[in-house]
Amino acid sequence: FLYFIDTHSIYKMSEIEDTFLRISQRPNVAGIIVVNSDGMPIRSTIDDTGVQNQYAHLITALAAKARHCVRDLDPTNDLTFLRIRSKKNEIMVAPDKDFILIVIQKFPEA
Repeated sequence: FLYFIDTHSIYKMSEIEDTFLRISQRPNVAGIIVVNSDGMPIRSTIDDTGVQNQYAHLITALAAKARHCVRDLDPTNDLTFLRIRSKKNEIMVAPDKDFILIVIQKFPEA
């Protein structure tokens, strides 16, 4: 049997793991979710799978709409980062070709 190893995928996973660890150690980070190209969470610091799936579904859809808006305004442009700030927290979204990184950050108590 011959097995082919996709070195690009291995490199990408290693890069994701490094980024995941670095971000999770930042203060005020409440959760991190990595979503694959199918919109499914593949790695998360959030234990509740319902919450993971809700963030994955809603943020993936929002990022796709934001990317569409950016490209409609300028077809040579593309979405690289999306930041959503609410009263309680901030959601930072870094879309990539293969993955979407979602970081939920709580505001520090005053």
